Amino acid sequence: MARTWDDVATRLVAERGDALTRYAYLLTGSVDDAADLVQDALVRTFGTPRFQLDLPRAEAYVRRAILNAVIDRSRREGTWRRVRHLAVAPSVAQSESAGTDERLDLMRRVRSLAPRQAACIVLRYYEDLTVDQVAATLGLSSGAVKRYLSDALRALSSSILASDAATPRPMPTRTEGDHVA
Repeated sequence: MARTWDDVATRLVAERGDALTRYAYLLTGSVDDAADLVQDALVRTFGTPRFQLDLPRAEAYVRRAILNAVIDRSRREGTWRRVRHLAVAPSVAQSESAGTDERLDLMRRVRSLAPRQAACIVLRYYEDLTVDQVAATLGLSSGAVKRYLSDALRALSSSILASDAATPRPMPTRTEGDHVA
């Protein structure tokens, strides 16, 4: 039995390791933290042999362990969250693609949400789960998930609108065919 348990762990890392790391990255915003979270979740899931654990169930266990670790970490970091912007300078990377900049900006905005709001957004729109599935995953009622999603989407849209309003628009230039009245 231990051999099949080991095979499931090996297949999970080989086949779904990158997807698990991307999932953790969406929740943390850090490549290093995401890799650590995936490693910790794998150890928690496969630290003791679990019987009748197939690949989809193993992945579900690992994803849930990642999500729980992110939520637990955010609870412990309550004070640090309020002052960390004073100590950490964001790294700036130049991109040639405006789409990349928009994705990075949206990821930063999602990470600035409350942990449960961010978890609901990631599960609903990245994992493409229904509201009921998100509720079951997080152990919440469907109404609570709807409220978290509503509040998160409102916060995201207002922050996007605020940044658009703060961005200066270039003045239109006159071309040869334009007439001045």
